[in-house]
Amino acid sequence: MERPDHTYDVVVVGSGAAGLTTALGAIDEGLSVLVVESTVKWGGSSAMSGGGLWLPDNPLMRREQVGDSREEALEYLERCVGDVGRCTSTARKEAFVDGVSDYVTTAEKYGITFARGRDYPDYYPELAGGKIGRAVEVRPFNARRLGRLAATQRILMPLPAMTDDVWQLQRAWSTADGFVRGARFVFRTLGGLLSGQKKIGIGGALTGALGHAVFVANGATLWLESPARRLLTEGRRVVGVEVEHEGATVAVHARRGVMIATGGFDHNAPWRLKYHGIEGNPAGNPGNLGQGHELAEEVGADLELMDDAWWGASIQPVAGAQATFLVGERSLPYSIIVDSEGRRFANEAESYVDLGHHMLEHDAGGDYWFVVERRFARRYLRAFALDPRTNKAMKAQGITVEADSLAGLAERLGFEQDTFRATVDRFNGFARSGRDQDFGRGDSAYDRYYGDPTVRPNPCLGPLEKGPFVAYKVVVGDLGTKGGVLTDTESRALREDGSVIAGLYAAGNASASVMGRTYPGPGSTIGPASVFGLRAARDMARQER
Repeated sequence: MERPDHTYDVVVVGSGAAGLTTALGAIDEGLSVLVVESTVKWGGSSAMSGGGLWLPDNPLMRREQVGDSREEALEYLERCVGDVGRCTSTARKEAFVDGVSDYVTTAEKYGITFARGRDYPDYYPELAGGKIGRAVEVRPFNARRLGRLAATQRILMPLPAMTDDVWQLQRAWSTADGFVRGARFVFRTLGGLLSGQKKIGIGGALTGALGHAVFVANGATLWLESPARRLLTEGRRVVGVEVEHEGATVAVHARRGVMIATGGFDHNAPWRLKYHGIEGNPAGNPGNLGQGHELAEEVGADLELMDDAWWGASIQPVAGAQATFLVGERSLPYSIIVDSEGRRFANEAESYVDLGHHMLEHDAGGDYWFVVERRFARRYLRAFALDPRTNKAMKAQGITVEADSLAGLAERLGFEQDTFRATVDRFNGFARSGRDQDFGRGDSAYDRYYGDPTVRPNPCLGPLEKGPFVAYKVVVGDLGTKGGVLTDTESRALREDGSVIAGLYAAGNASASVMGRTYPGPGSTIGPASVFGLRAARDMARQER
């Protein structure tokens, strides 16, 4: 290549969890690091997420003497994920599980403190090897420690929330544990303010803590508004990146390797139509346009799982806004999701990826409605209906439809009256008996995690009887796309023939997911992204300069 303008050991393209963990691993190996980010904010979709990491057989579990093992984790992954391509090979599953301890202990070495989601189950806990409590998250982080970097951190919730807060606060005024959790959350927030701290939680805590370790404490370089335009090669080896930075095109040499951690292509509408058949309703970083996929493909990288995404049901966004992804709301009583004819079609409380797949299979472009009754509206916090201005716009645009009676709601939604009435009557019968005989809602510990324990006999089932009734228009949404660069156990990019592209790595949603077409547990995006980011850094350290 031509004489470079800059030289680093490692160049990371993208600043989410995968990229930041790669940078942290490189620092731990004594390597110099440049992180380039195409947008004005760093943190990627990870900063906008719940911040959880699904990490089976992790050190926190061992310290608390919670039973788990490598063998159980791998058995669960084989049963849950199976084999849907080279990205889900047994070797890659083993590499993920075997890399968990290194990730946790390395992060802790640099001052990152974790908490375990003790009550959070795997998404298929009844399968062999399934467990409760494998998820971890970073404890609320004081953003003031970032200094000037705090102003450019991408963030969704500027409050010290943790994962359990989210589902318990959802029922803060309907259950005792929800009220207690709400009080603790308020005191935690006030305590941080009174002590002069600016504590943030969930995804902001994860990326904030990583950003502090990488940029503030250890001096890695960050370039914002600096998109990578092409990979630089010598023969068949990637040796650097051409980057637009501060109005100029500069060549950056990478002595050990280049990490592609640019996220998915969820905001690239033409690609969504090409690979998914729909434009999509993404909830992730607007900068996810598939740039990394293009860079890697141009030098011969193979792509897998491009037809899939981290699907889920979302409230249709008002014009100009992003969709609101539904997580726990779907499990709460006094609610159902129906199709354009007023019929149920799936277990509303199942894993969001499964529900998304069922929506696509049932009617990819059809209308769906999340129907709730008075008790739902009074008892539970609806994150998608907190802003009065948004609520007004939702009503004006027909996203929210209300009626005093089920008959009136059916008329306003265009349902055939007898069909909708039969759907509700059948569901109400299941709610009274405690068993959803059509789809098994509430049978799984995962379903019940988000339910209301004060509602019996099934915490996920409550009849729709008391008006007024409200319907929210639901679309197929996603947390990001799943398809990307095919990689091996060390995150090295592979060609179609399986050969390694020397010097090129990929992790996170820029790579084809080791989780295949499913979602084993909470944090199944960020967990593997982080583990494989660190494995990449370890491998780069083994490379010759």
